[in-house]
Amino acid sequence: MVLMTGKSDAENLPPLKIVAFGTSLTARGGWQPGLQTRLAACLQRSVKVESVAKSGETSTWALTQLDRVVAEQPDIILIELYANDATLHRFVSLAQSRRNIADILDQLHQRLPRARIILMAMNPFSGLRGLIRPFVGSYISAHQAEALKRGLEFIDYRPDWERLTPDDLAAAIPDGAHPRPEVASKIIVPQLTRHIAGRDCGE
Repeated sequence: MVLMTGKSDAENLPPLKIVAFGTSLTARGGWQPGLQTRLAACLQRSVKVESVAKSGETSTWALTQLDRVVAEQPDIILIELYANDATLHRFVSLAQSRRNIADILDQLHQRLPRARIILMAMNPFSGLRGLIRPFVGSYISAHQAEALKRGLEFIDYRPDWERLTPDDLAAAIPDGAHPRPEVASKIIVPQLTRHIAGRDCGE
């Protein structure tokens, strides 16, 4: 006899576990709850988003946090670890940053072979926070190259931010680095949900 639960196969699955791994753009990002809600609605499946992130830290710090990421046993790992590497006063060279992210990606893939690993380029910087990151684009490109070399995924949100008018962009990122959470969610969540789900989930 077959029991009819009324639930779809997706609803019977365990929660989809996501770890967001990064800097203050994750620790202070505020976009995770929106992602959790929207992706769950899209997939008709419970979604849990956790963060392993710390403001002001670099990829060198991230290398010491891999046990924390692995302990969560995530299905998906979202990574943004270039922003502070690119600051002049952190003294993380472009070559060192590239070696660090390569090591991080290799270790995560080895220890979590079934996890999807998605690198992300976040919002633009401006003002003083832009001035202290004159080569941030090169750091993003280096991290992207290491991801693509390994057949991993990469999402770039910068074009969506750059579609805003200068006044709207300044209002959205008042300190030149950290977007207001509601705006970050509006930019990041729809694109990230589509990318993870592999389809347009609507509004």
